[in-house]
Amino acid sequence: MDSFFEQVYEVVRQIPEGRVASYGQVARLVGAPRKARFVGFAMHASPGMGGGIPCHRVVFKDGSLATGFAFGGPNIQKEMLLDEGISFRDETHVDMEACRWEA
Repeated sequence: MDSFFEQVYEVVRQIPEGRVASYGQVARLVGAPRKARFVGFAMHASPGMGGGIPCHRVVFKDGSLATGFAFGGPNIQKEMLLDEGISFRDETHVDMEACRWEA
């Protein structure tokens, strides 16, 4: 599993400021398209920005935020995304059309 997590972290490090990716998108990019849930486990276990992993940039495919965001909850995740210029289509969903990272 450690190797999978490291692959996930490498992909997430590439998501540029002002863009987001879905858990499923990250899973596809590491060659494991059916492991979106495991991407979530990796994000929860990550060292976060201190480890150079911008896990706040990973959201659900519909743009919703992770309710259990490991670094303070969805409000903190939303603040971090807003600070990067991410737009929201409503109070709890990122505008995926405008902000999805095209790897």
